[in-house]
Amino acid sequence: MDSTIRGIPLAEEELGALTLGGFLREVCAKYADKEALVCHAAGRPVVRMTYAEVWAEASSVARALVARGVGKETRVGLLATNRAEWITAMFGIALSGGTCVLMSTFSKPAELEYQLRAADVTFLLFERSVLDRDLATELAAVCPELSNAAAQVSGRRPSAGLPDEVQSKKLPFLRRAVCIGDAVPKGAFELWSDFLKNGPLAPASLVEEGIASQIAPTDRGLVFFSSGSTGEPKAIVHAHRAAAIQCWRWRRIFKVDSNVRTWTANGFFWAGNFAMAVGATFAAGGCLVLQRCFVPGEALRLMQTERVSLPLAWPHQWPQLVEEPAYRQVDLSSLRYVGEASPLRKHPTVRSNWQEPVAAYGSTETLTLSTAHPSGTDPDFAQGNHGLALPGNILRIVEPVVDPKTSELDPKAGKVMKRGEFGQIAVKGPTLMLGYLRKPVEDTFDDEGFFRSGDGGFIDDEGRLHWEGRLNDIVKTGGANVSPLEIDQVVATCPGVKIAATVGIPHDKLGEIVITCVVREATEAGIALDEGKVRAFASEQLSSYKVPRRVLFILESELEFTSTNKAKRGPLKTLAAKRLAEKN
Repeated sequence: MDSTIRGIPLAEEELGALTLGGFLREVCAKYADKEALVCHAAGRPVVRMTYAEVWAEASSVARALVARGVGKETRVGLLATNRAEWITAMFGIALSGGTCVLMSTFSKPAELEYQLRAADVTFLLFERSVLDRDLATELAAVCPELSNAAAQVSGRRPSAGLPDEVQSKKLPFLRRAVCIGDAVPKGAFELWSDFLKNGPLAPASLVEEGIASQIAPTDRGLVFFSSGSTGEPKAIVHAHRAAAIQCWRWRRIFKVDSNVRTWTANGFFWAGNFAMAVGATFAAGGCLVLQRCFVPGEALRLMQTERVSLPLAWPHQWPQLVEEPAYRQVDLSSLRYVGEASPLRKHPTVRSNWQEPVAAYGSTETLTLSTAHPSGTDPDFAQGNHGLALPGNILRIVEPVVDPKTSELDPKAGKVMKRGEFGQIAVKGPTLMLGYLRKPVEDTFDDEGFFRSGDGGFIDDEGRLHWEGRLNDIVKTGGANVSPLEIDQVVATCPGVKIAATVGIPHDKLGEIVITCVVREATEAGIALDEGKVRAFASEQLSSYKVPRRVLFILESELEFTSTNKAKRGPLKTLAAKRLAEKN
């Protein structure tokens, strides 16, 4: 028997509307008067919104976008932390017919510019300040034409467009930006309040009836960014259907009830947090307790004050909560959906027997899970594997074949393996991405439409997937994928660096930590180079989670190279682990 497994037909799964706008319309109609979200922010009034209010504001966002020229699959960037406006903006973009490009608030200016350019963003909704960063200033530096022309376009008819001088050679498609939050200098960017209330609005009937009827489940709904095996992040395009399916599905996977109150501080620009937090909570009719940025003490206070029942965090954040001084004094008795692996399960006030569905496998390319054992599965059946194929999905194990010219996995070559045989995991189904922006479909999927994941594993006689790790070099740190090549390209430009090669080393809290091995140049700059200087250089251009935790200096003779002159990362991992052990 070959390794191919199939989930039940998608038609047999209990789902609702299969567009993002349809999903929101359905849950808001059903739970209109219930509290949908709450957001606390220091020094500001607490924001609380019912489902009816979320629908009203999302509709207003859509009407404002349509009045300003956004149409079918226009790419609208969204750059914000977890706040009420993120929710209404994302759904508003969907209701307008636009495609929401989810941008990371961790991104530095160079990364933001890349995301705007790679996704051909036309309209941008962004938050003014995140922690100590002024995103308005950073964006004005990336595209000064946009902010300089904002005063000129106030009061212009949307159909008139922008003056020619607004157009940027670097970002030729970007036309407008709206600032959420703190005020900006007059004329710099359109303010969120003006955008929703003082500017032009398309008729509600046009958005909620006319446009809604013409948005298909197969239309492009979301673009996520994820690090890949190339140096630059990949722009992953998903249809409305994929997002809606996973939103409906996560309620069943988590097995939450309509009173669930979900806390999270991790960005919704991550596919996992989007589907698990927003999807599961809204599908159930629960409430999102939003925290803009993760601060352990504030998180514990929110859990207690807002009577949170489902806390969602990345693995490295749990220990930070436990180590917080207020941890022993806080009342966490409202927590219900806490798995055995979570340290919060041991808190003296917590009483939970919930089974977290950790026996699962997925990726951003499949908009989270493609296999799973939902909560409530017999533990004996779920233990030691990563689940059965979810409805509509087909998975198989194929022989991993390396292209000798590129030293990368061939996306098409390799036979289908038998049950029990190790190989590369391949998947297709209704939540599989439409593709990568700027990459041909024939270079993304094999001849049968399967996506070769780059992950290794096997399928047992019971049809359960066993994932055993990455076949390529992606580093998984704190729940995020990091491309070693992206880090190498940045560090290699640091004065004094001759060669940079990055690997992931196992870590008890983060899964892996990013380690960059550096060969110094035989110059004065190389002699003066130390770990602090390399990390400081990298932090200027890379998101914080991509900055190497450690920099190890090695000799060029200690590296092994491929036929294409790439450092072999397997031997390098061994060397780096040994050096770290010696230093510790």
